[in-house]
Amino acid sequence: MALGPRLDLRQTQSLVMTPQLQQAIKLLAASNLEIETFIAEALEANPLLDTGTPDAGEPEQGEPAPAPGEDAPADELMLLGGGEGDSPLDLAAVDLDWDTGDGEAPSARDAEWGAAGSAGGDFDELPDWEQLRAAEMTLTEHLEGQIGALTSDPRLVFIARHIIGLLDDAGYLLTPLAEVAEDLGVAPDEAEAALALVQSLDPSGVGARNLAECIAIQAREADRYDPCMKALIDNLELVARGEVERLKRLCRVDDEDFADMLRELRSYNPKPGLAFASSATTAVTPDILVIANGRGGWDIALNEETLPRLIVNRGYFMELDAGASDKASRGWLKEKLADAHWLIRALDQRQKTILKTAAEIVKQQEGFFRRGVSELRPLTLREVAEQIEMHESTVSRVTSNKYLWCERGTFELKYFFTSGVASADGEGASSEAIKARIKALIDAETVKTILSDQQLADMLKAEGYDLARRTVAKYREAIGLGSSAERRRAKKLATLR
Repeated sequence: MALGPRLDLRQTQSLVMTPQLQQAIKLLAASNLEIETFIAEALEANPLLDTGTPDAGEPEQGEPAPAPGEDAPADELMLLGGGEGDSPLDLAAVDLDWDTGDGEAPSARDAEWGAAGSAGGDFDELPDWEQLRAAEMTLTEHLEGQIGALTSDPRLVFIARHIIGLLDDAGYLLTPLAEVAEDLGVAPDEAEAALALVQSLDPSGVGARNLAECIAIQAREADRYDPCMKALIDNLELVARGEVERLKRLCRVDDEDFADMLRELRSYNPKPGLAFASSATTAVTPDILVIANGRGGWDIALNEETLPRLIVNRGYFMELDAGASDKASRGWLKEKLADAHWLIRALDQRQKTILKTAAEIVKQQEGFFRRGVSELRPLTLREVAEQIEMHESTVSRVTSNKYLWCERGTFELKYFFTSGVASADGEGASSEAIKARIKALIDAETVKTILSDQQLADMLKAEGYDLARRTVAKYREAIGLGSSAERRRAKKLATLR
């Protein structure tokens, strides 16, 4: 066989990720804020894109009116559904019924739950999301509004405002006061006076440097800060450990007085600042709205407030096309028109995919929507992907940074995908459902019936859930519940109230 250079023709197939395909994949996983930013940039870069829609019944300039019964152009559809060849549709009116009763009427329990919200599927009764997003008064705003009425010393007001700006969301000052005085170049006694001013503001306990000081401020305001209460507040760690006898000796009180002091202590707020909006709080706007309808199914719709109305401005396109005199201008205009069409189709497909995925989640987790977290079943991305005939990675992107609102609250779509544990019926149970059951068992405890982790495991096994003691302990800790010894001490303290 001779060796030498030669030319060969070969035909191969390969998957190429075009820039548009890459952009479409990014749009699928983008959050509401990212989509808004992307569209704003697209509107600046493409003069043919517009966020308005023509008046009803009036064709755009240069565009003939569609004949009766004829579909509107695909690039003029709102991004609420519809695509090429489809007529405009509003997904707020889409009814995706899942007949859960095989044609039977909804159960009394279902009807009762539906009546609590919008059982008829009336989306006019949904919460006002704009109102929910309205900013509430923050702790800083509340405190600064009180300073002027308490002092006219501008220097003291300045230091106090600086201290208020250093408070955390709970109302505590975590910065050492000496450091505050040094940063402002003031005397330590001036910083102390300013802190005292802040601590005199409402809510009581704000401006404290630790829990004991926060409780002490509230006790002073209630005129209950006597030597006995001071001793109790100075030994809060003994209260947490439930060392009742030692505390009574330190406070020099009998059982009746100690119970009264403990009752008073529990009435104070350890985090007074949390009653106000956090300056770092970001409101969550749901992407999907789910409401039980009167037919035993569900009305599932995309939240219109998260969906822009994007169209191609054909009137402006006709003007530019008429003035394009050279090949380069016509080529640029053609490119912008193609980009606009692609963007509208990509965003439209994104919304359809989100809705399709959400509908399957509602179908799979219907027990949760009707009866609560105890009915949450194990669910994987692959199960949903197989049902809607999409790739698992697509479902993963769709459920990222997307939120669903129902009458039980607002949940991230990822919440409905939970791991499972073995159960007697063979179907398995969601880890969230197991946690809810553990919490219910512990909530029903008394001082004499505190359950160990092994007892919890045995009780769950009797109910059909095969869990090891260590797994029960892991779930218990995950929901913030203490050990049996810690719960027993807490119950004992509670009985003294």
